[in-house]
Amino acid sequence: MRDTGTVVDDYDMIFTGDLGAVGSEVLRELLKKEDIFLKEKHSDCGMMIFDRTRQDVHAGGSGCGCCASVLCSEILNGMRDGKYKNILFAATGALLSVTSVGQKRTIPSIAHIVNIVSAES
Repeated sequence: MRDTGTVVDDYDMIFTGDLGAVGSEVLRELLKKEDIFLKEKHSDCGMMIFDRTRQDVHAGGSGCGCCASVLCSEILNGMRDGKYKNILFAATGALLSVTSVGQKRTIPSIAHIVNIVSAES
């Protein structure tokens, strides 16, 4: 947001891949240290797909799978219907490797952030 000169309130919603409940809380804590407060403007695609009260999913599913599923359904339909006009879409994921996990190394992460604006805006 510093790079683009934007603030959270410039967006209707900020979506992440599959941070899950724990990752979403960590995101909020990290951003808070930078004086960025997501308020109710953040939604995690993994949390949107799974029902934690009825499914034993813990951390959710694949970030790229969750992102693709939610983007092609809820988000694009919401943009078409006027629910969203300007969103940030951060396709988050982990670069898992059996070798690095076996060697007890950290798991690198990746996120591509895309600003999607409705043509109606």
